[in-house]
Amino acid sequence: MDPRRVAMAASILVAVLMLGGKLIAWAITGSAAILSDAIESVIHLGATAIAAFAIWWTAKPADEDHPYGHGKFAYFSAGFEGALILVAALAIIATASRALYFGPELQQLGVGILITGALGLVNLALGAYLVQVGRRHQSLVLVANGQHVLTDSWTSAGVVLGVALVWATGQLWLDPVLAILVGLNIIWTSGRLLKTSFEGLMDRTHPAETARLDECLRRAVAEGLIVSYHQVRHRRMGHEVLIESHLLFEDDMSLQAAHARAGVVERRIGALFPGENVTVTTHLEPSSHDDQHPESHANFSCQGDPDAVVQLLTADLGSAGVIVTPKDVQAGADG
Repeated sequence: MDPRRVAMAASILVAVLMLGGKLIAWAITGSAAILSDAIESVIHLGATAIAAFAIWWTAKPADEDHPYGHGKFAYFSAGFEGALILVAALAIIATASRALYFGPELQQLGVGILITGALGLVNLALGAYLVQVGRRHQSLVLVANGQHVLTDSWTSAGVVLGVALVWATGQLWLDPVLAILVGLNIIWTSGRLLKTSFEGLMDRTHPAETARLDECLRRAVAEGLIVSYHQVRHRRMGHEVLIESHLLFEDDMSLQAAHARAGVVERRIGALFPGENVTVTTHLEPSSHDDQHPESHANFSCQGDPDAVVQLLTADLGSAGVIVTPKDVQAGADG
């Protein structure tokens, strides 16, 4: 079975256990801090259900409507989970503030400490397991869910410590204050998840991966496999890595020879990402191409002046004897 699905199934089962156990602990003690922990578990259960759907959806292969696959949904899932965590944090702070204003009523704190502590240990083990599986299989959904579970475990640890302090000192006001601190900590975790989601949706590059790609292509130039390169772009969608580049070869080299060399470079690039699904797309060009395009393929719009577009196209295609007219440009824009 897919380890990611096994891990997510375990997460759902434990989330149900956490919610039930913490609600029982709150009902016994009346502690605002324990209630805050239970509220976080309610949100976590909903987030885990979304994450389980994301695991299934992102595993679907590419199709006609989604030629790049469905991996980007992982970033949406992580962002949604971050938003739910934020809602939980605000609910915790509101509940604790009310308890602080009216005064908490606590009872049987010892039982609540035992229940919450045991559940926190279970969550600690689960969270570490989810993060480990997620990183091994490049699953942002599992990593995000695991971080959420770990946050829940540290929240439980803080609640246990705080409630124990209340039990030992008799200072009841410490309980809602602790719950507010827990809510603020959860807001920080929410911010991290939302940041990761935003960066993924915006195709933010990874500096370390960019450096590896550049070093690989520089080595290919030094060995004489290619003359130069440009237009290197890459993005990540979970365990999918998409890489594009333009490779330049000698003007008099045959297409067959250039294609063979490009294949060597592509295999080297793919080897930079072991254990991941890598798609490398290269565009082969003559070395004199840079002289014709000093702006490195600056974008232009067909909605502008057709005559200006013709000049750009003619500079690129004139040497091949291709004639482009304003009528052709307009037809392409309309089509």
